[in-house]
Formats: sequence, structure tokens, C-alpha cells
Amino acid sequence: MTGDAASLRSRLIRGPSESVDSRPDGSGPAATRPGGLLRTRRGGRRTERRGSLTSRGARAERRELMALARDQARSPLATIRQLAGTSPGKLFLIAVILVIGAIATGWYASTSLDNRTAALAQTISDTEPIAESSQVLYSDLSIADASANAAFISGGLEPAALRSRYSAAIATASQALIQAASGTAEENTTVRDDLNSLAEQLPVYTGLVESARTNNRLGNPVGSAYLGEASNLMQTTILPAAQRLYAARSTAISDPQNRFTDPPWGVYAALAVLLVALIATHQYLARRTRRRLNLGLLLAIGFTVVAALWVLVGSLLSVSATNSAETRGAQPLRDLTSARILTQQARSAETLSLVRRGDEATLQNQFVSANGRIAATLNSYLADTDDDDDTDARESVQRALAALSTWQTAHAATIERSNAGDFNGATAMAVGNTANGAAQAYMTLDRALIDGITRTRTAFRDDINTARVVIGYVGSGALVLGLLAAATSALGMTPRIREYR
Repeated sequence: MTGDAASLRSRLIRGPSESVDSRPDGSGPAATRPGGLLRTRRGGRRTERRGSLTSRGARAERRELMALARDQARSPLATIRQLAGTSPGKLFLIAVILVIGAIATGWYASTSLDNRTAALAQTISDTEPIAESSQVLYSDLSIADASANAAFISGGLEPAALRSRYSAAIATASQALIQAASGTAEENTTVRDDLNSLAEQLPVYTGLVESARTNNRLGNPVGSAYLGEASNLMQTTILPAAQRLYAARSTAISDPQNRFTDPPWGVYAALAVLLVALIATHQYLARRTRRRLNLGLLLAIGFTVVAALWVLVGSLLSVSATNSAETRGAQPLRDLTSARILTQQARSAETLSLVRRGDEATLQNQFVSANGRIAATLNSYLADTDDDDDTDARESVQRALAALSTWQTAHAATIERSNAGDFNGATAMAVGNTANGAAQAYMTLDRALIDGITRTRTAFRDDINTARVVIGYVGSGALVLGLLAAATSALGMTPRIREYR
């Protein structure tokens, strides 16, 4: 290649090759010299005349060589344009475009749908359990605080049931804290301070409660100060951190719904473009070759139609299940969890008011406010759900409302006895085992809310799992069908191109 280029460059510069006369004096046959001069010798005199024919031939040769050089230096785009001007070239380019388009469409559909499947699977395996752990952490911390207060106002050796409830709540909260901290690095970065605060302050709280418990057994008045400090630490530091942690984790549950409640419009568009291109190519060949049917292209069209229908049905079913998970699971779960958290706050305010004799008004306002929000949340849940849907969860909420009403009545009786100076009667009504007491009503309300939370959580997980399953194989199927469409379209175009050989 290098020698050819040098020869071409030399011929462009020097022109036609020169031939030298074999005679020293230049006589004899004509000798061609540089510059296109023709020299002859006649009678001892040298005459020169310009060879016009030779000069024109040299210029023509130069033009031919320059045209050849331009052709060799032509860009690939120009070559493609020249190829597209021929019939076999057009068919070849169409075949290449169809093959690349089918493969690219299958890959894009597979990637998009597989990403949805992976995100939904992660919601079931990681995101939702971590959010549940955050909810359990917050609730059990509140239960521990309320149980510690109730055990303290019992006087002397606290009841075994209250002590057991406190210990179980602390153990469950500690386990839930470990699980809630097992999120991704990105998630933990946003809640790192709250996680650190919970890990540091929870042992301090339990130490204060044990000091209050010991002094209470010994009859030392300082025990109430320790308990007040512990409850203040819980209400002002630990529970707010747990609430922020739960809010962050519960928000993560809604992310898949926000991303996947809309159909994959991009996949639909890509499949539609590929289908139109295949149909248009088939019609073009029918007009050009006078053959109405092309088996390869018909198979490619069939594979694309199957892929489009599979993606359409699977994605719509997945979107429907995801929407159901939001309406039947995620939103009711947040509402019932909020109601349970408010229940623990109200119980803590109720029991602590019997410990802090000088702060009853503030704690009473907190109790009334929490009860009002609980009733509003539960009534809103019943109003937003149909009678035919979530029957079990609705029954749990109805039991919770009945227990809330009983609790409010018992609390009013507790306040009435406390204001009348009957501290023992108020204590018995607040923490005793009487059927119409506040403790029993609170326990019934808490169990009903736990049952409702469990049922809505199950509904959420079932719907998300359904959404995952219905598109679990759609992505892989779309890729396989795209490859088959590419192969059959190439097989359909090849015989038509070979006809021009």
C-alpha cells in the first residue's frame, strides 16, 4: 500500500515517464524530455517542438489519478450513501437496521422490566422488614416507658405482669434497633445520628428506671425523681429519634410505588416502533419483489406482537397490584402504625400523671390530644375502605374504636378519683386488672391495632409479591423474542439480497 501511494505521488508530480535516447549526441529516434518537449535532429541542427498530444495525455492521466485518489479517500458515510443508491444496498441496510433494532428493543425491554422486578423484590426482602422493625422499635420503647410508669405507681414490689411487659418491650426494642440499623449505607447516612442516639441513650434510660425501681422498693421519695428523669429522656430524646427513624424507613416503602405505578411507556414505544418498521419493510418488499409473503419477516412480526402483548399484559397487571399495595397496604399500614404510636404516647401521659402530682394538667392535655388523633385516624380508615375489602382489618379497627371509647371512660373515672384524693382508687383504675379499667381497655386497643397492622402488612406484601411475579419473566421473554425477531428478519431479507448477485 505504501509503495502504491509513493508511485501515485511520483506520477502526479513528474508526469509521464521519460525515455532517454540511447545515442550520446541525441540523434536517432525521438527522445522525450521533461516538460513535454519533443526533440529531433535534422541536418546537424536540433529543433524542438512541443508535443501537444503528449501534454494532453499527461493531464488526462493526472485527472484520472486524482479521481482515483479521491475515491480511495472517500469517507464511510459517502460509501454508505453510494451503497444506498443501489437496490441490493438498500435491502442490506434495511436488514441491518431491523436486526440492530430488534436486538436493542429486546435488551431495553429486558433491562427496564428486570429493574422493576429487582426493586419490588428488594421491597419485600429488605425495605419493608426494616420499616417494620422501626415501627416495632418506636412502639416498644413507648410500651416500656408506660410499663415502667405503671409498675412504679403500683408501689413496693411491682406486679410480675408489668415487670415482664417492661422487660419484653426493652428486649424487643433492642432487637428492633439492630434490625432497623441494617439498611443500606445510603439509608443509614441520613439517620446515622438518630441510630447513634438510640444506641447511646437506651442503656441510660434502663439504668434510670432501675434506680427508680430500687428506690421505690426501699420507700425512698427520690425514686420518683429517677423515674421522671427516665421518662423525660424517653419523651424528649429517645422517642423523637425513633420517630424520625420510622418516618425515614416508612418513606422508603413508598418509593417503589412512586416509580412503578405508571406503565413502562418507553418499552411500549420501542416495541411499537419495531413493529411498524417490520410491517413497513414487508410491504416494501411485497411491492418491490412482487412476492406478497415473506416468511422470515412474518415470523419477526409475530415474535414482536407476542412480546408487545406479553409486556402489555404483564406490566398492567403489575401496575394494578402495585397500586393495590399502596391503597390496601402501605397507606393503611402507616395510619394504623401512627394510631398505635399515639396510643403508647397517651398511655405514657396517663401513667406519668399519677407519678408527677404537679403536672397533671399538661399530661391530661397530651392524653386528650392523642386520643382525639387516634379516633380521627381510625374513623378515616373506615371511611376510606370499602365494606367488601379488608374485612378482617376493618373488624380490627372497629374493635380498636370500641376499646378507645372504653379507655376514655376509664380515664375519666381515674381523673375523677385522683381529683377527689382517692389515689389508691385512681391507681387501681389506671393499672389494675378490673374489666372496665384503663389498663384493660388500653391492652385491648393495642392488641386490636397490632392485629390490624399485621393484616395490612400482609396485604401489602402479598400485592407487592404479585406485582413482582407477574413481570418476573417478562423481561427475559422480551429479550428472547427480540433476538428471535432479529434472526428471522435477517433470514427473510437474505434471499431477496442474493437475488441481485
